Amino acid sequence: MHSNGNGPTRTGIDRRTFLAASSALAATAAFGGFPGSVSAGNGAFTLPALPYADNALEPVISAKTIGFHYGKHHQGYVTNLNKLIAGGEFAGQPLEKIITATAGKQEHSGIFNNAAQVWNHTFYWQSMKPKGGGTPPDELKKKMQDSFGDVETCIKELTAAATSQFGSGWAWLVLKGDKLEVTKTGNAETPLTTDAKPLLTIDVWEHAYYLDYQNLRPDYVKAVIDKLINWEFALANMGK
Repeated sequence: MHSNGNGPTRTGIDRRTFLAASSALAATAAFGGFPGSVSAGNGAFTLPALPYADNALEPVISAKTIGFHYGKHHQGYVTNLNKLIAGGEFAGQPLEKIITATAGKQEHSGIFNNAAQVWNHTFYWQSMKPKGGGTPPDELKKKMQDSFGDVETCIKELTAAATSQFGSGWAWLVLKGDKLEVTKTGNAETPLTTDAKPLLTIDVWEHAYYLDYQNLRPDYVKAVIDKLINWEFALANMGK
């Protein structure tokens, strides 16, 4: 069920709590921040609220997909991470610190995979917005032109990265040095473990699009970039 009056959303979040959390996230993004350090209470991470209602991205991404993707997959990573770090050396540490401390260490692969997926998904929800897409803000547009020659080439490379990633993974627009770059990562890998600053991402795990697009990943990618991509979020991250 969608938000209606004071009733629950599909993901079970009280409307008042949902709107308050969403407003806080919007304010954070507006000031160039990102809730990547998912707040932990009593040493346990909690699932960050979505920055919009579960049906706000329709018809590009359905409320049903959001219900499974956010309510099941994202929540599952949070739950698994809490179980894996309970009582150990990473309990109570910030999410980014856990990710960088466990990256590339086989003995901590389970912790890394779940921690990185919590962060990547939180970043992904912020990378989209209702009525997104269109022309990037002037400052970001200029950076795209300086880095790629023009905006169209930047978007073409982002599209290619998202559609060509073999298997599960992510496509990213990042800032490396003073230039923008497009990159892709497999599974839970993230630019946080590199010297690049992530600006926005597109999730290309099948659970991100299969209910709506089946095997037509290119259609999903095009729709996200054309109609949902949050260029303002990318610009805010660029300026941090």
